[in-house]
Amino acid sequence: MTNFSLRTYQAPANLLQDRVVLITGAGSGLGRATALACAAHGATVVLLGRSEAKLEQVYDTIEAAGHPRPMLVPINLETATSREYAQLTEHLEQELGRLDGLLHNAATLGVLSPVAHYNPEIWARTLQVDLNAPFLLTRACLPLLTRGPDASIVFVSDAVGRRGRAYWGAYAVAKAGLERLVEILVDELENESIRVNSLDPGRLRTLLRARAYPGEDPNTVPLPETAVPALLYLLGPDSQEMRGQVLNLPTDKSGGFQG
Repeated sequence: MTNFSLRTYQAPANLLQDRVVLITGAGSGLGRATALACAAHGATVVLLGRSEAKLEQVYDTIEAAGHPRPMLVPINLETATSREYAQLTEHLEQELGRLDGLLHNAATLGVLSPVAHYNPEIWARTLQVDLNAPFLLTRACLPLLTRGPDASIVFVSDAVGRRGRAYWGAYAVAKAGLERLVEILVDELENESIRVNSLDPGRLRTLLRARAYPGEDPNTVPLPETAVPALLYLLGPDSQEMRGQVLNLPTDKSGGFQG
């Protein structure tokens, strides 16, 4: 499937009917837009994020639209332990009985700084949120994901994770680590029903994008919703044969954060 068709993919109305999809960073930006779309296409969405107030707003929007009632999971990825992730999956199993999709969208920028001056504490926090947390959550969710007929794990990637650029520091290192994690999981799960892919959605109008490029006119940056069709495709059954793909939506050379 080409990048153009990914961006213009027309998801069937019942694409995610009776499926459970967990989305990190679901309170705003791309996570919020994808959560609303997944719910509109029939999924029970597990809304995971740090801000309970933002998650509640997404929850209320989904419920008001008459879509399947979502589950709200406020978790701070910076401090969450492996035990907390285990408790989360236990709760999912008890309440929903399954997990069909996992979207790793949450990320923090850290700071834009030369390595020589990069604050070690910020470096560690950034890697914790952007790399360690996706590993821990994936590890905890694998038993549930393997039960389904065609579960999907999707990592939101970034161009700076494939070609490092000055000052992007821990964020770029974490994104590079996620790309390798995708390859490892694909190799390990080749005999399982789980597919794993990554998507670089390019420039999107988010708060974290604004932090990375404070002088950029936000009206020149595409809305998060423009990347949602590609994520629906990757999370839904139409992408059953797609494994280990590093996908990109059309973008310019400014790189940067999607959020």
